[in-house]
Amino acid sequence: MEFKDYYAVLGVPRDAAAGDIKKAYRRLARQHHPDVSQAADAGQRMSEVNEAYAVLSDVERRAAYDKLSAGHRAGETFTPPPDWDAGFEFTNAGFHGPTGGDYSEFFSELFGRMGGAARSGRHRPSAADGPVRGDDHHARILLELDDAWLGPRRMLDLQVPQEDADGHLRLARRTLEVKIPIGVRPGQLIRLAGQGGPGRAGGPPGDLLLEVQFRPHPLFSLDGTTLHTGLPVAPWEAALGAVVPVALPAGQQLNVRVPPGAQTGQRLTVCGKGLPARPPGDLELQVRVVLPSALDPRARRHYEQMAAELVDFDARKVSAAEAERQREESAT
Repeated sequence: MEFKDYYAVLGVPRDAAAGDIKKAYRRLARQHHPDVSQAADAGQRMSEVNEAYAVLSDVERRAAYDKLSAGHRAGETFTPPPDWDAGFEFTNAGFHGPTGGDYSEFFSELFGRMGGAARSGRHRPSAADGPVRGDDHHARILLELDDAWLGPRRMLDLQVPQEDADGHLRLARRTLEVKIPIGVRPGQLIRLAGQGGPGRAGGPPGDLLLEVQFRPHPLFSLDGTTLHTGLPVAPWEAALGAVVPVALPAGQQLNVRVPPGAQTGQRLTVCGKGLPARPPGDLELQVRVVLPSALDPRARRHYEQMAAELVDFDARKVSAAEAERQREESAT
């Protein structure tokens, strides 16, 4: 998708105050509104202006957009990095700005999830109705994969977008100590009671909901509660079968039996050795046969001996036969 430069759309600098953003929006709305402008592209231009204002007039969206947009130009091909909005504390206080019109794929991809149902315009009680519970806040946090096995206490720094007295965007810092539950999985919410927005008219504070995601790991990945990793084996271990050690997160180690005749790409499942959830997940291992380098004279002698003695072995035919067997099995 294309990157959108919302500041350029409204014609304001990146450090513009909220009042200047509103003035720019009103000026452009008077110029491009289809009821006023006779230009053929008035409707499209007004949609772009509405979208830019929907982001830059909302202090939380603007803060997240500022972090994401650094170094990018309008029109360039753009894919948002995973968890680009991690570390921001967002409220569910509603949508500031125009709500009509269709927004671009860029907007929907970035902001479609922010605020959830509270941004749909539903009625929010006022202090006139009596004590009002504070808003729930939301933050996406990045943890290390080992944390799901160790269940540590973590100090988390959150950035809270705010406007100062002059209408300029500022990021306040909030530090919390959080106990990470063992077995926590991607997308799970950790609820911190009373850590959200303040109540009104004597009402209780809201909660802070921490959405868990994990930083990418060089060896492991999670799919639900299933832990995936590769299993490098020597040719003789794959051919003859062997019991080999497998390193797991948090410094754990497991011995796994490799069946004779194992091939690269073959999957081995170890039940109950994945994420320590309730019930525990499985460990999924993908075999990868690692060949000794022929630059080693000892290995080269063995390769030359096999080439001389196994002249009837055709790797292409064997591979094709295996692929056909798998195709027939999947068809049934």
